[in-house]
Amino acid sequence: MIRRWLFRAWCAAVLAFLLVPIAAIVPLSFSSGSFLTYPLPGLSLRWYGEVLGGGKWLAALANSLFVGSVATALALLLGTLAALGLARQRGPLVTALKLLMLSPMIVPVILVAVGSYFFLAPLALTGSYAGLILAHTVIAVPFVVVPVLTAVELLDPNLARAAAACGATPATTFWRVTLPAITPAMASGALFAFAASFDDVVIALLIAGPEQRTLPREMFSGLRDSITPALTAVASIMIVFSTALFLGMQAVQRRARRAGQDV
Repeated sequence: MIRRWLFRAWCAAVLAFLLVPIAAIVPLSFSSGSFLTYPLPGLSLRWYGEVLGGGKWLAALANSLFVGSVATALALLLGTLAALGLARQRGPLVTALKLLMLSPMIVPVILVAVGSYFFLAPLALTGSYAGLILAHTVIAVPFVVVPVLTAVELLDPNLARAAAACGATPATTFWRVTLPAITPAMASGALFAFAASFDDVVIALLIAGPEQRTLPREMFSGLRDSITPALTAVASIMIVFSTALFLGMQAVQRRARRAGQDV
């Protein structure tokens, strides 16, 4: 009994250690002052009005949503095709290809950013939406490959054989059997891929130009130039957005588990 209470107390302490610094940011976003100070001089929505009222913050948010959406769509297409191609193959070459596809998830992001810069610079794609989308697609693809590859490997091959025995063509089997079974994994991978793109700042610093400034890059510039409660308002909005993404991931995972039990 004592051990159980000690374990719960330890878990509560760890959660408090992780969440209190994040929670401390939110009240600052409602400050009526121009500096980050406690106690708050008053309550106001002026900083949310500054962020959501237009200007650089909304432009940066629009860039992040656009780049993240396109990069996620490309990563979903390429990652799903790669997972389908690698799922039923064996051998050292396939293992090497899997490690190569997962490397952007493993190596430090600064290496991916530098490599992307030296690859895109001769093609005149730095400082463009195309270059930033391609670089974000590279870091997003592994987040699609992992869940989709797992879902394909766990899929019962007898389902495809049964469909073929009923006269279904390979294309029909894919659309009617394989795709519905891996759709929850694809959705989960797409959510993680979008989060990876939306949260990136290192690649954006090297690849993006003045017109492609994303929200994390704008926040980084704000931390370097002038720290105002507007940054805490943006951070609070991102906390809500990230929480919504997390809840979406949880819902997709629950649906995937139910789909697996039905299969």
